[in-house]
Amino acid sequence: MPDDIGDTGHAAPAATRHRLRLRRRPGRPSALAQRWTTVDGVKLHYRESPGPPGASTMTHLHGFGLSGSYLVPTAELLADDFHTLVPDLPGFGRSGRSPTPLGVEGLAHAAASFLDERQVATTTMVGNSMGCAVICDFAYHYPERLERAVLVAPAGGLHNQPLGRALGQLMVDSVREPPSLIKVAVPDYLRFGVPSTMRLFRALTQFPALERLLEIDVPTLVVLGRSDPLMPGPARVKEVAGRTANSVLLVVIDGAAHAINFSHPGELANVIRQFMKDEPIIDDPESPGQARAYEIHRGEHLPGSP
Repeated sequence: MPDDIGDTGHAAPAATRHRLRLRRRPGRPSALAQRWTTVDGVKLHYRESPGPPGASTMTHLHGFGLSGSYLVPTAELLADDFHTLVPDLPGFGRSGRSPTPLGVEGLAHAAASFLDERQVATTTMVGNSMGCAVICDFAYHYPERLERAVLVAPAGGLHNQPLGRALGQLMVDSVREPPSLIKVAVPDYLRFGVPSTMRLFRALTQFPALERLLEIDVPTLVVLGRSDPLMPGPARVKEVAGRTANSVLLVVIDGAAHAINFSHPGELANVIRQFMKDEPIIDDPESPGQARAYEIHRGEHLPGSP
């Protein structure tokens, strides 16, 4: 029986279809097809779902040393609403490496070239960790191509320096994430390698993360995990968000750590849908677990502000 048909044989209400999307069963074929392309001479691996006819594009960008694999749980839940793209950026995951190692700026340009190849003029971007820095730089170089930004656990600033401190934070985070993340993340980290880790970490320390974040001029959603050791506390993030007149919405998910896209896909997808519709953030009681999502800051220019 199709997922959107109830016991009576009629189409289920929209709210019911939404709950069913949150319950994609393990072992079911992914909503995202695995694809390959070549971008700037580099073989690139990505995942794609076309979304409904006329749907806007949503591009998901992964974090430091990882591929797009751990972003799939959230991306799948949004694939019925948006034309969904989840690339492995050059040098990460199953994608090839660029002749010249890429820093944050190079990765932003690579993301733009990937979108060019897919003939995508504009997109909303959803990033996790380092992926948020890439989005911020994409917004700086290609402001006309970014519709909205979703920054999930936007690490990479002074709070994560020096490298020893960042590694300690990662160790703490590892025991707060679902054990199932290990078999997804470890192969990615091994492929990425120690030399690439050292090089890219140095590049991140030189990247003007805060300046780029404050310059974004599109509606922006920032999502934090209350238990994330790689992020400063919500109060500090709220203080930073208050320094810009841009349309920034700040949401906290209790019970989540850093890899929210993997650990809490139901809560995150629900928040993203509400943000995309300019609705108040209301926690979804149908999402599994004890996590609770709520907004703590809404920029004065964002729709729905008091």
